[in-house]
Amino acid sequence: MKLPVIPFIREILSRIHDTHRENAVALTKVEMEEMENIFALLVLGSFVGLPAPPTFLAVELLPFMERELKILGRRAEDAGDMLAEMCGTLGID
Repeated sequence: MKLPVIPFIREILSRIHDTHRENAVALTKVEMEEMENIFALLVLGSFVGLPAPPTFLAVELLPFMERELKILGRRAEDAGDMLAEMCGTLGID
């Protein structure tokens, strides 16, 4: 005889698992975008006055950095607080 409580508990545990997985994916996405932004700043930092690799190296990498440049431009437009974004992703008030 199967109790109706067991499927209910399995459903609750499944939803908790899915919620944690979604939160982990969201946090990983935010971290990835931030690392891409840092990479773009490191490579192209000489254009804004930061110590960076030689300019010829940055110019050679430029064709391969289309995505990073888009992220860099979007981050410059938003200019949000990274700590606030991470706290929002983690659900910290």
